[in-house]
Amino acid sequence: MMFKFLPWRYFVKHAARHYGVLDPATILARLRAFAQPSEVGEPMELLRAGIVFHARGLVNSKSIQHNLDWVWPYWVERQFNPEDPSFIPRAFSFSHINLTHRNWTAVGQPDTDAYPIVDPRGLVTPLHDGWSLDFWLITDSRKRLLPSKLDDISVRQELTFNPELSVITRSAADGMWLDVATSMTQARELLVEVEANSDEGGWLAVALRPYNPEGIQFIEKIQKLSPREFRINGESTVRFDRDSDSTRMAHYAEGDVYLDLATASDESRQEITCDAGMATAAALFRIKAGTAFKVGVTVTLERDIKPRTGPAESWDQALGKLAQLNIADEKMQFLHDAALRTVLLLSADELVPGPYTYRRFWFRDACLMLHPLLAIGGVERAERIIGRFAERQTMGGYFQSQEGEWDSNGQVLWILARYAELTGRDLDARTLAAVKKAVTWLDKKRLGEKGPAGTKGLLPAGFSAEHLGPNDFYYWDDFWAWGGLEAIAAYWRKRGATEDANKATALAAEFARDIRKSIADVPEKRSRGGIPAAPGRRMDAGAIGSMVADYPLQLYPPGEPKIMRTTDFLMTECFTGGGFLQQMIHSGINAYLTLDLAQTLLRAGDPRFMDLIRAVARLASPTGQWPEAIHPRTLGGCMGDGQHGWAAAEWLMMIRNCFVREESNCLIIGSGILPEWRGDGEEISYGPTFTTWGRISVKLTGQHLLLHTEWRQPPPRMRILVPGFNAIEADPAVTEYNLLKP
Repeated sequence: MMFKFLPWRYFVKHAARHYGVLDPATILARLRAFAQPSEVGEPMELLRAGIVFHARGLVNSKSIQHNLDWVWPYWVERQFNPEDPSFIPRAFSFSHINLTHRNWTAVGQPDTDAYPIVDPRGLVTPLHDGWSLDFWLITDSRKRLLPSKLDDISVRQELTFNPELSVITRSAADGMWLDVATSMTQARELLVEVEANSDEGGWLAVALRPYNPEGIQFIEKIQKLSPREFRINGESTVRFDRDSDSTRMAHYAEGDVYLDLATASDESRQEITCDAGMATAAALFRIKAGTAFKVGVTVTLERDIKPRTGPAESWDQALGKLAQLNIADEKMQFLHDAALRTVLLLSADELVPGPYTYRRFWFRDACLMLHPLLAIGGVERAERIIGRFAERQTMGGYFQSQEGEWDSNGQVLWILARYAELTGRDLDARTLAAVKKAVTWLDKKRLGEKGPAGTKGLLPAGFSAEHLGPNDFYYWDDFWAWGGLEAIAAYWRKRGATEDANKATALAAEFARDIRKSIADVPEKRSRGGIPAAPGRRMDAGAIGSMVADYPLQLYPPGEPKIMRTTDFLMTECFTGGGFLQQMIHSGINAYLTLDLAQTLLRAGDPRFMDLIRAVARLASPTGQWPEAIHPRTLGGCMGDGQHGWAAAEWLMMIRNCFVREESNCLIIGSGILPEWRGDGEEISYGPTFTTWGRISVKLTGQHLLLHTEWRQPPPRMRILVPGFNAIEADPAVTEYNLLKP
């Protein structure tokens, strides 16, 4: 903005010439030439997040590479190791960030929006973007079990539900083993239960570390309150359920406390401060050869915990309200159960798409995560989240989570209409007032005749969904507007608000007309018979955004030729490791976008959807999580949050639609049931799930299908399409069917 003013441009250009550097104004002009002119070059929220992200990366570059004798987190031990496939030469890298193993798993309670995370080697980060706890074994002969330095064969990690969420990390090497179980208690403290054993005597170390899975996170002050307590940065207390036998402390100039574990302890040292923010400490517990040793560690979370506004909700209570899955495939069953808990965790207050990197609100992620939350029965949670939408709307009617992205209004209209459709409930007066303003905003925001070719009637160029490329006139935004307007028009018409319904219907028709014309005008050599990301683009990975017209919006009938040609292009040109590789920004395999394509194939009756589901299952971490993007070589996270809520939500929606899905005025039963889910014909089931017409549960035992229905309104036409059996045009009044093989 400042470069638009002539004096600023002159002074900056003169200074650049004087110091022999490139003129920033010229560079910015060159960068803008790669994008379409837009109101906002890049959302300020993303710039702010990027600055913070790379600021840490700069700190990492100053602190890690010349201190490789420290014990570092798993991603550093891999990414900085020239013998490891994860190795990245640092050379001219501006900052050093985790690009190869962005994986972590949150623990918590379903009513608490505090998310301690655990990395793949058991490193525990109790507070959001905070310091960490690590656990080591050191024997008297100097053998050392350091989990972050172990290979994959030596470490096993799992997520258990019993009923608390618990991440269990088991490490073993050279006659030593270490079990670390991390959970959050119902009293909302972090609990780490440690069990260690060794074939010779030694020490268990509980170590305080000035880093987390993103890199350095400063510890400036550690106080030893007693042999059982440390206080860190004045914000949290670490307590042991037994006295430590010895302690060690070190500041940055002294090096890592790990380097001094073999030296005599100075027990008079009760506190340490570090100007560099790299203080470390360890509590040491004596272990005997061949005897299992246990210690419990609790961490207070007062910095992150908000007071409860209602009664506590246990995991059993939260899960008891939701649709349940029962299939023979143990891994896919586990992934479903883990995804349920991820979505519940991330909707404890605001709906956020991740426990760490993405712990903030976006309308896009919220709307797409709300859809499966509603379908599985999380109605009260969805209602609470939707009830806050109006306060995020600008005076002009824009549902703004990030400036310069134009998809949110359509998404909000669509999910509000789906909420009403799935629950039979009305929108409240405040929300309806916001909806009317949103419709008006969409009408005013459309481009007129003077825009670039192919953009008449579309929304302006913008950053859109972030993963589609430089600012452009993305069809993604326009499809959401079209779909949202049609959905809210149907809501109004059903409730007799004819004037509002007609206005939304007319605007939806205009969007549909202009979108279709724009797509038709794209030359064949660019479109290749499909739908590119924007009118001026060739077919590339960004075309994944245009697939939203099929799933979830269903703006076209199943198997529509342009949609299928786009699908085929993406699967031919943009797939690796069985999944969709987003070549822009993410540069990794996207589980949630792969599942979106599987939904399109499922609608079209194309059996390839099964391969995509299986591929996404293979890409899950041992704890049943998917990072936003997955490195095609390390198979660790390379982009975004290491536990991506949108991916978990899409897994839930995929499973649900395999059993029950809506198609226009028809309910489709069982069309996506995979053969391995049925095992040897034992009973499998899903439900109850909310649909447009009411709730339904499906149970299949061998060839016997049983439906349990609770209709709110006259039931729809039903088709039973279980793979491997003849199709049945079902009678909604009949609940039992014997399936016949062809």
